Amino acid sequence: MIYLAHLFGIIAFVLLLIWLLHYREGIEYGSNNALRVFNVHPFFMYSGFIFPAGEAMLAFRSIPSERKTRKIVHMALHLVALVLGIIGLSAVFKFHDMRHYPNLFSLHSWIGIATFCLFGLQWVFGLVVFMLQAASVSTREKVLPWHKVCGRALLFMAVCAAETGLMEKSSFLSSLGMLKPHQRQSNLINFTGLAILFFGVYVNFSVGS
Repeated sequence: MIYLAHLFGIIAFVLLLIWLLHYREGIEYGSNNALRVFNVHPFFMYSGFIFPAGEAMLAFRSIPSERKTRKIVHMALHLVALVLGIIGLSAVFKFHDMRHYPNLFSLHSWIGIATFCLFGLQWVFGLVVFMLQAASVSTREKVLPWHKVCGRALLFMAVCAAETGLMEKSSFLSSLGMLKPHQRQSNLINFTGLAILFFGVYVNFSVGS
């Protein structure tokens, strides 16, 4: 299960990169081209947020080391996800400002913002309670199952945000007639969404088994 999670995570990364570089004009936060700025958003929200978060959850199963080391890797990868996720979110707000679009108007954006905020709270909670051990041993034992369940729920919320984001972008491109001449682009978006979905599924299977 762990190997399948890694595999689908890498496949999703490769497909996303092909889509953004080959069909969507590239990735550049500081560009004057609004589309290139926007592309930073899906790239970092998956490659910088969802993928590291999933790998952080797998750290306790996939790293052959003592528990303390795995815990450090787990927390570090989640921190990386938070930092890179901020860049991804910042990019879409910048894109909206460049195009004078309203912010946070779609279901995708609501799910995404809620997920990111809860993810940040989950990380702070884990840092204080488990890493810094501010709580007693008995308290840590009681809240650990809930911490795990919340982590798995947040991963699926992030996957849901990614799926709705891809669907939203695909519908927008289709309405402009930009997918009809490039059926391969439509298929690529769909396969990217499936790979992200299976990454989340197999991470869940791996940590829950």
